[in-house]
Amino acid sequence: MKRFQPFWFDEAIDSADLDLAKSLEHDIDTDACIVGGGFTGLWTAIMLKQARPALDVTVIDKGLCGQGASGRNGGAMLTWSTKFASLIKQFGLEQARFFVQNSEQAVHEIHQFTQRYGIDCDCRVDGTYYTASNQAQVVKLAPVLELLEKHRLNHWQLVDGHKLQATGSNANKRAIFSPHAGSIQPAKLVRGLRRIAIKLGVRIFEHTAYQSHGGGETLVISTQQGHTIRATSLTFAVNAWLPSLLSEFARSVVLVSSDMVITKPIPALLSKRNLRHGAPIIDARIFVNYYRTTPDGRLMLGKGGNYFSFANQVSRRFDQASRYSEMLEHSVKYFFGKALPIERTWTGPSDRSVSGMPFFGQLTGQDNVFYGSGYSGNGVVQSYLGGKILSALIMKQNNAWSRCALVNGQLSKFPFEPFRSVGAYTIRNAIRRKERAQDMGKVPSKLDIWLSGLSGSAAKLDPDVKGFG
Repeated sequence: MKRFQPFWFDEAIDSADLDLAKSLEHDIDTDACIVGGGFTGLWTAIMLKQARPALDVTVIDKGLCGQGASGRNGGAMLTWSTKFASLIKQFGLEQARFFVQNSEQAVHEIHQFTQRYGIDCDCRVDGTYYTASNQAQVVKLAPVLELLEKHRLNHWQLVDGHKLQATGSNANKRAIFSPHAGSIQPAKLVRGLRRIAIKLGVRIFEHTAYQSHGGGETLVISTQQGHTIRATSLTFAVNAWLPSLLSEFARSVVLVSSDMVITKPIPALLSKRNLRHGAPIIDARIFVNYYRTTPDGRLMLGKGGNYFSFANQVSRRFDQASRYSEMLEHSVKYFFGKALPIERTWTGPSDRSVSGMPFFGQLTGQDNVFYGSGYSGNGVVQSYLGGKILSALIMKQNNAWSRCALVNGQLSKFPFEPFRSVGAYTIRNAIRRKERAQDMGKVPSKLDIWLSGLSGSAAKLDPDVKGFG
């Protein structure tokens, strides 16, 4: 019986979870209050308790933990290695090296955590393939590896010939493979993190929505249910919901949908296609196609960059079936040559920053109020690193994470509405026309090429690495 539209979250929730969800029913005091029970909030809470077991940590969520973006994304554990050139441009070489190395290490740390604490979330560190699914994308692959190789950071290898069969599709012309990646069932991971956080002593209140806060050294946090929380620190770990809670971030991100389909179990077909692994396959488009399998023989395929939310409103569309099912089915046919039996579609909100990188810090004039957001469609591994950053900030630690370039940086802003939405759809449509022409072996128009260039670092694979390093 379907309870929720996103397949992952629906699969991870049972009646006991619904019955045991506890809301805040009276005023409380705590040391650290975290708003948001997704990956970022729960990793932060867990890391706080691991470092300081006596610290009183409270997490509140307006729904169920993981019901937001964390429980409905593609579940690909990806790193920043293919964004090395962008990282150098934004933060310098040393910080770029730091982020690449730690994001690759984080994949294995997450896997080790799930094993240590018995979280059954289909965690498979089987690597990842970034593919060129048309001839125009082929030239994008090798330069990324060459730049990493120059700085002795390269763990990728070129894949062609018969080895391409591991991507499961004849549409892929070439690929690069890294072993430092994998896939998870994201909702099972986030619900597992909730269980471990509670075991460590974190108080979690679901169906408890943040309303406002005030105060100085001691903060008074009001909830929409009418109760208050007195806390020494307050952290916003709400990702796509940040602009609606803190107006100063209204132009720091743009909310865009990532839309997904999942098939009914088709293990025989996937086995025939050599898709017997958990490695995500991601093509080199700006708004990528990505697909991966599940242990029970399903294929999940998603595509980013579809619906842009006006004024960053988290509308009901993000909780409904995808309105882009025809486009998703076209992608399925493009990669697999035929339609596959689709069981469900859903939509997730992605909080895309101007830089394409997440950002963290303290609110101006409120040094005990923290935030993290802007994962830009690449959040499973990066939210784990976000937990390291936020926990270091909350504990006032002077370490590599509290000092890293993602903290308290100058944030670029998107234009005001309606120019933001008009511009976003204009660029999106140009990208679609350009990539459709490339799929057909045609030369895109100069206007579409120019407009596509305005997307900046939106792709998961750096489009141009010349001149870096």
